[in-house]
Amino acid sequence: MSCEHLICARCSNPVVEGRCPTCREARSELHQHGPFASPTLVLAGLIALLFVALVLQRAYG
Repeated sequence: MSCEHLICARCSNPVVEGRCPTCREARSELHQHGPFASPTLVLAGLIALLFVALVLQRAYG
């Protein structure tokens, strides 16, 4: 979900601008991401899986 088109009920400005405390709170809640949202973490996980697959292939293959 994005806050680009949301309008704050308190200040009547776009939430994305974060002009009042209510806007900033709503914006921060919408932009919270889980631990796997970072592309760097996803890439590191894929590299780790590749490494484990190569080690297992060499050990059992």
